[in-house]
Amino acid sequence: MLKMKESLASCTLCPRQCGANRTKGELGYCSTDSEPLVASITIHKGEEPALSGSTGVCNVFFAHCNLSCCFCQNHQISRNSNHSSQWIRDYETIIQRIVEILDRGIKILGFVSPTHQVPQMVTIIEMLNQIGYKPRVVYNSNGYDSPEVLRMLYDYVDIYLPDIKYFDDELAVKYSHAPSYFSIATKVLKEMIWQKGTSLQLDDEGIVEQGVIVRHLVLPGHSADSMRILQEISEISNNLTISLMSQFQPSNDSLNCISRSVTKREYEVVVSELKRMGFHRGWVQNMGSNTYYLPNFEKKNPFND
Repeated sequence: MLKMKESLASCTLCPRQCGANRTKGELGYCSTDSEPLVASITIHKGEEPALSGSTGVCNVFFAHCNLSCCFCQNHQISRNSNHSSQWIRDYETIIQRIVEILDRGIKILGFVSPTHQVPQMVTIIEMLNQIGYKPRVVYNSNGYDSPEVLRMLYDYVDIYLPDIKYFDDELAVKYSHAPSYFSIATKVLKEMIWQKGTSLQLDDEGIVEQGVIVRHLVLPGHSADSMRILQEISEISNNLTISLMSQFQPSNDSLNCISRSVTKREYEVVVSELKRMGFHRGWVQNMGSNTYYLPNFEKKNPFND
């Protein structure tokens, strides 16, 4: 934990290695200092069935991001230029909100976009442990992480939920300003697998206790890139659990980037490739998913669960 906190003095938490002294108020790429910056703490029932179960997940949505995806569904809170007086900056309030949700019988605590706030995430986990709360922890990231930082999370994270967004580096740069994305994301995935294996461990209710779930969102016009990702991941292991998503929906924020939804044909060819590659664990979405997964973070419950 000390090493992670020290990294904030010359930030090396993510592949951008921007070197900002966040302990002195420098913000770096993610426009975030050394204090927590949490946009929402809410029950979310829209996660994968093995995570949500019947009760849902307690998700902590960190504000800002180390990517700049032009199509981000969470753009209200992920844009590094956005700020809100409603966002939570103190640990005591964060812990109080989490405990209120865990006390409803929810087993899983998810941290969404934690890459740039890993030391803050660890502090939250440690504070919860100190008062007797030990939920299963999900690290839900964009895949543009540091394997070295993830190695330090071995004792803190139970379930890794990374995106694998792009194979083509030109797409990664165009849509997310993320050079070498796939090379980095595959190293990250291998570290996650080293820690948790390729098979999900489930409890008696079918809820994940430990493991790795890989998410991939099929983008309009880029089915070939999606298929190449699946081909490459299958060479690592086709025993992995894959969550293949069709839910992309353009927002006013993304119209200059991608202005339409994925078509049924575009999604179906990727589903066929998923099966051809031998992946037998995971989930696919129906084509109506793009109408009910868009959050509104101006509301107390962004997902209307």
